[in-house]
Amino acid sequence: QVQLVESGGGLVQAGGSLRLSCAASGRSFSSTAMAWFRQAPGKEREFVAALNWSGTTTDYADSVKGRFTISRDNAKNIMYLQMNSLKPEDTAVYYCAAGPGGRSYYDYWGQGTQVTVSS
Repeated sequence: QVQLVESGGGLVQAGGSLRLSCAASGRSFSSTAMAWFRQAPGKEREFVAALNWSGTTTDYADSVKGRFTISRDNAKNIMYLQMNSLKPEDTAVYYCAAGPGGRSYYDYWGQGTQVTVSS
């Protein structure tokens, strides 16, 4: 059974940092693109960041560029999202995903982890 499990969410003050992790199990995702999405209350899910199978190509939403860093460790089947200079508008449930790639094409999804940034 394929599973993606996020962790690392929590409550942080504006300007603070968090690192999210996404652990994959059930199969190897070392040859698959992976990404982070988020969904704030009352809003649609939106793309945050993505990287290719090797981690050499990354893509970021304009709203997080320069503050967030996506990375992966294929040997451990884990993906990360380092979030710095957090803002209240970053508050959302963050989801990891795996699949063909880009900003839309993902087949596997985690259950999400809550990130709350207080002002």
